[in-house]
Amino acid sequence: MTPQHDSEFTAEDPVARVRGRTALLVLLIVALGSTTQLGAQAAAPVTLVKAGRLLDPRTGNVLAPAAVLIDGNKIKQVGAPSQIKAPNAAKIIDLGNATLLPGLIDSHTHLFLDPVAPAEAERARHYNGGFAPGLLLAIDESPSKRVLMGAQAAAEDLQSGITTVRNLGHSGIDGDTELRDAINAGRLPGPRILASGRKLITRGSYLQSLNPALADAILQQEFLLIEGADGARQAVRQNEFQNVDVIKVTADDNLTLSELAAVVEEAHRAHLKVAVHAVDKSSIQTAVDAGADSIEHGNEVTVEQLKQMRNKGIFLDLTPTFYGDFFTKIFEGTIAMSLAMRAERLQADAPSRQRYNDLIQRLLKPEVKFVSGFDEPDRQAYDSLVQRVLESGVKFAAGSDMGWFYPGKTRGQASMSRFPTLHQAGMSSLEVIRAITVNAAEMLGWQDRIGAIKPGTFADLVAVSGDPIADITELERVRFVMKGGQVVRNELTSH
Repeated sequence: MTPQHDSEFTAEDPVARVRGRTALLVLLIVALGSTTQLGAQAAAPVTLVKAGRLLDPRTGNVLAPAAVLIDGNKIKQVGAPSQIKAPNAAKIIDLGNATLLPGLIDSHTHLFLDPVAPAEAERARHYNGGFAPGLLLAIDESPSKRVLMGAQAAAEDLQSGITTVRNLGHSGIDGDTELRDAINAGRLPGPRILASGRKLITRGSYLQSLNPALADAILQQEFLLIEGADGARQAVRQNEFQNVDVIKVTADDNLTLSELAAVVEEAHRAHLKVAVHAVDKSSIQTAVDAGADSIEHGNEVTVEQLKQMRNKGIFLDLTPTFYGDFFTKIFEGTIAMSLAMRAERLQADAPSRQRYNDLIQRLLKPEVKFVSGFDEPDRQAYDSLVQRVLESGVKFAAGSDMGWFYPGKTRGQASMSRFPTLHQAGMSSLEVIRAITVNAAEMLGWQDRIGAIKPGTFADLVAVSGDPIADITELERVRFVMKGGQVVRNELTSH
């Protein structure tokens, strides 16, 4: 037999073909890794970033002009350009008249979810029809495929200026912890991730009436079930074994105070914070009484509950995901939406906006009676810019709760579109920026690492062309992103 060339053999032998492709893939990964390492080695150890303005979210003060001296991945000095003496070998990045801000923090996101809103008829046929079909499809996907999709979402978040995220569930068993570690090791681009692993729920939350032969297997891919106080502790320990950064729990009518208190006690023993999904008054009260570290969403929180949260130091993590026309927009991605449903959605936009305006009103100025019903909000109730939070005293941050396919936007663009809506709901631009920088950093327990431009923190910086205090939508047009001293994106003047 005439010996065959390697190319001929590979073409005819499937095993050899697979081996050849595997070898090529390994070589490609090694090459990419070498390129990354060479890039890191070639990077200047000291960088000086100059800009026309620097906003300090904590104080509201603006430094103009401004300079930030960076040594490695940490900020070394901040001040006027004339005050900072950079070494001759330092890399200079001049952003012109741009405004510098700390890297932005999305304190509530779902990187591993990206469902298309189901068709109108499909929604009507299922329990929790707007969410469950997409969630089941995500669980049904290969974990490898899902983590790659999560990596894309993470990279798109970073491109939009989000340098830190807290991923609160819906990432499979170990998707977010593994993605976090890959990003930290420099193998993939993305924000810093605080991972929660599997969400703790009671049986019956999210998914119901599943095929009995498959139900437990499906649930275990996405959730840890709370069944009694001992089961609650065991669920926390399973996530602890996965090396999570935070524990996420969903509170509903089935979750008892003793069960949630056991979660909090066990998590705190392991030095982990507990974020509790709680929407209605009863669930919020359970979370408050159990001593949660943050209450996620909190849409129906009362003035009395806000006082209790303030006294206990519990954060409210606002998630204005469906404020205004968001739901209508994501339905534009569905394959079938009737004209009748579109009219219904448009009519529902005003009430959804009003409900969130009411929540902001209760948070920022609880002594003022807020408008109820479906009328347009009374904007005059939101005139105060600085006094609102001072009068309330409640600590709060903001998260996008992004886990939807948004037509025409990247994941990062969709996430960033949510935060300016807080301004529409009555919050000052400065407070919006605080909610996704200094406040969020404190809620995460990372105030010594992120959320501010000051010596000792990570060199996570973003810049916008205009003034985000005058126009909060500037946050949707981030032009410069730096994470840990490395430039991720720069569309501004640099030399």
